[in-house]
Amino acid sequence: MDPVLTEIMKNRFTAMAEEAATVAYRTAHTTFVKQTQDFQVALAALSGEFFAYPTMTGVTSGSGQSIQGFLDAFDLADLKPGDVLISNDPFRTGGLVTHMMDIHLVRPVFLDGDLLCFAWSFVHASDIGGAVPGSISPDLTEAFQEGIRLRPMKLVTAGELNRDVVNILKDNSRIGDAVWGDLEALMSAMRLLNERATALGRRVGRETFQQGVENVIAYAEQKARGAIRHLRDGTYTFIDYLESDDPDVAIHIHCRMSIVGDEVEIDYSGSSPQVHAALNFGTGSRTHPFLCLALTNYIQTVEPSIPINGGILRPIKAHAPLGTLMNADFPAAMGNRWVAVMRTYDALMGCLNQAVPGGITACGAGQAGIISASWVDPQTGRNRVAVVEPFSGGSGGRVRADGVDATDTMIGYLKSTPIEHVEIETPLIVRRHELVPSTIGHGCYRGGASVAIQLECRAPEAIVTVRGLDRFRLQPWGAYGGKPGCNGQAVLRQGIITREIGKIKVLTMRKGDVLLMTSPSGGGFGDPRARDPDLVLRDVRDELISAEEAATVYGVVIANDEVDRERTTILRENVPETTNWEIASGPERERYERIWPIDASIALAEAAMRIPQGIRRNVLATARRELMSLEKPITAEQAVQAVERNTQRIAPSSL
Repeated sequence: MDPVLTEIMKNRFTAMAEEAATVAYRTAHTTFVKQTQDFQVALAALSGEFFAYPTMTGVTSGSGQSIQGFLDAFDLADLKPGDVLISNDPFRTGGLVTHMMDIHLVRPVFLDGDLLCFAWSFVHASDIGGAVPGSISPDLTEAFQEGIRLRPMKLVTAGELNRDVVNILKDNSRIGDAVWGDLEALMSAMRLLNERATALGRRVGRETFQQGVENVIAYAEQKARGAIRHLRDGTYTFIDYLESDDPDVAIHIHCRMSIVGDEVEIDYSGSSPQVHAALNFGTGSRTHPFLCLALTNYIQTVEPSIPINGGILRPIKAHAPLGTLMNADFPAAMGNRWVAVMRTYDALMGCLNQAVPGGITACGAGQAGIISASWVDPQTGRNRVAVVEPFSGGSGGRVRADGVDATDTMIGYLKSTPIEHVEIETPLIVRRHELVPSTIGHGCYRGGASVAIQLECRAPEAIVTVRGLDRFRLQPWGAYGGKPGCNGQAVLRQGIITREIGKIKVLTMRKGDVLLMTSPSGGGFGDPRARDPDLVLRDVRDELISAEEAATVYGVVIANDEVDRERTTILRENVPETTNWEIASGPERERYERIWPIDASIALAEAAMRIPQGIRRNVLATARRELMSLEKPITAEQAVQAVERNTQRIAPSSL
């Protein structure tokens, strides 16, 4: 590998991708692209691996993706210059599409008649039809309810647009013209990538271009292996949960990470089967970036010069059994899948905390919810749909720094929508959007604070949907002596009546109604009594905590707006040092695990995965009810027996 050529090609490829991403961003139509930036463009090698991926604009969580599963639907020999391929089908693209609202485009790039590489792009479409405005509700149970699904096909053939496909898209979306406008913006970006890639190919020659592609991918692999070598060899396990509507049922994600030298294996066997709700996602039969996000984020942090491409995943093998929550089978609903992606991230982060001496971070709040609104246009009588805000709580406290207020690590690329834009584009008035005092997860390094948003409806009627809500009961965990973060909350005021409404799915608001949402906050890292007193004083001055909390939680006495050093020293006598890996999960998770010990949850899931998918949900529901009636902690053996017994009763031929 020529290091000079590799560095030149890495920077040139990245510049091409960044330029194209800017074009898409500047020419898009919907709020979710031109403000929130839930889109991306990139260049992929003939192998399907990305070799040029932007980091300054758009989504950053798909940098290790591969388009190979998408390309498998086509005969590459039949592709022509000017073709554009399209799909939003999670079941036919090998894990590239992870829910139907993401529309993916691929354009083959040719040099002198032969394939050189591929331009790729995707956009989160704000509406693709289906049962609810915005196409996403946690209650939806199958793909058919979530809107139109396009299997891989040609949108453009040799420069000729297929108007039938365009019309199908427009006719099935509540905002068809706007969604099509976003796709035109993506195609403009891919045309630019085509021009830049072919120009570079002619300048340096095909062989040098392809060698440059392989070199930058191999360089990323080399850097990734170097970062992995600094992790402790061993096998580490962790479990985290998504909430369900039933307080006695939690959906669990079980992660096992094994490190040997410069390679990692990640296995999610023992996790909950796919659910009858829109929380599932698909990853195919390969190492998928959504299964590795915590690890790839760690690699990019400790190796900041690493090229962002598919080479990062080469030293990693990740597996989620088909039929589990994170590798769901047809016709699973997936619209709200980012909740499960975040819990997958948290489960893997729990493993990484054990593999890095001293740990890395506590748990963040995750995505508190993507707020969307739908209302009737008074002039046309047609529904309008817009994204209001990507609502997020704070990140977890870290081993050497506080968490970030009001945003979590893995969704930091999502931009907040300006209030002026919300009030112009939607019938909602933003009355408050602010940090919430006394919500941080306490620690030597505190978690990021919660954020609140208050929305007043000014239309006769508006429908509000919020995807991604979680952590309303199960708190973000603290680590190494840190305290857990706070839960989220939603309160609706209608006239003189104010009530807590829990997780919002589809909410009808009328003129004058006021919705107040408060996000969860990040967990703390390390014992709060080890926190620098001056940092505690700063938090008191910033009104993030009270002087009373400073004394009772942190052992820091604040008097006359200054630290009373003498009294603080007395309060902090005999503070034990917390150096062992442990989490503080909060009372609700502790209560749940007293009834459902971790080994019982894993055994129940593994037993359910051994029976046919068609009866799995019914067997699990009856087995759970039977086990809960015992009113005592459940054992792994009892869980397996309950599944076998109910399978025999419901479908004896399945055993």
